[in-house]
Amino acid sequence: MIISRTPYRISFFGGGTDYPIWYKDHGATLLTSTINHYCYIFCRQLAPFFKHKSRIVWSKVEKVLNNEEIEHPSVNAILKHLDINQGIEIHHQGDLPARSGLGSSSAFTVGLLHAIYALQGIHSNKRQLACEAVHIERDILRESVGVQDQIQTSYGGLNKILVQPNGDFMVSPISLPNGRLDELQKHLILFFTGISRTASDIAAEKIKAIPQKKASLSAMQAMADEAIDILTSKDDIIKFGELLDESWQLKRGLSPNISPDFVDDIYARAKEAGAVGGKLLGAGGGGFMLFFADPKKHPEILNALSDLLLVPFEFENYGSQIIFNDNLQQFSQTALSTRNFRHLL
Repeated sequence: MIISRTPYRISFFGGGTDYPIWYKDHGATLLTSTINHYCYIFCRQLAPFFKHKSRIVWSKVEKVLNNEEIEHPSVNAILKHLDINQGIEIHHQGDLPARSGLGSSSAFTVGLLHAIYALQGIHSNKRQLACEAVHIERDILRESVGVQDQIQTSYGGLNKILVQPNGDFMVSPISLPNGRLDELQKHLILFFTGISRTASDIAAEKIKAIPQKKASLSAMQAMADEAIDILTSKDDIIKFGELLDESWQLKRGLSPNISPDFVDDIYARAKEAGAVGGKLLGAGGGGFMLFFADPKKHPEILNALSDLLLVPFEFENYGSQIIFNDNLQQFSQTALSTRNFRHLL
């Protein structure tokens, strides 16, 4: 039995610059962090004692005679990608709802890759997991995705991510003065809107608009470095919240579907109650909303958004991990030993 644990992420700045249509010409710069809510994947080899060959448990329970019959698109794609034909049992559990702007789809892909590699007795590094997750989602499943979610959920921590036009990338952990990360944490407050959506659909519309939104994307990309400068200095941290507000106004202008009326209403109520800035996380349309405010204002914001679910969280630093490994049998390693993913392209 293998259990992988992969964190969800909060993207602060630079989201949208991580799509190939942008970074192949301009590169990408992102400031993002993982949080202590996770995707768990339980995985084991399934012995041939059952009527079914493999069993996949997610929002439904699948029992199949052939792995090609598996309905879950990511599971099906990953098993084909890794040439897994043997019987397997996979259980997925998530701390938070899927399709809600926290990178849950990529956390699942990274976590399952990590678990199956471990099941074969193969050590997979964070770069490999990120690159292969991008390959699975973008090239095999043909989803309209960026690359920050796969990278960030693999690596974990508060990071600056640089993506080069050739697809190479660098992950640089942000080193903050003593107490600064805790100060940032205390100013943040996270809510669930109750609305989930398919990020790939909204992202596809946003991608189409990118060629006409170069000024906005350039400004959003520059804000990642500006935000890092604020955090690593002795500047008033309120400037970070003000920058979030500026970035959100640019992001919501990329597509009318990013911020529907109910999101605008939530944002307005939070601002009126004392929020300095904030954003809807992920591609847009629904999911989780993050706000930045003086901690003294949090009770007023909670009261103003009492119809939403408050989600306590803390930052985490570890990324995808194997937290349990009781592997007594291994699949064949032949097909996997020569894989060498270095770039995202």
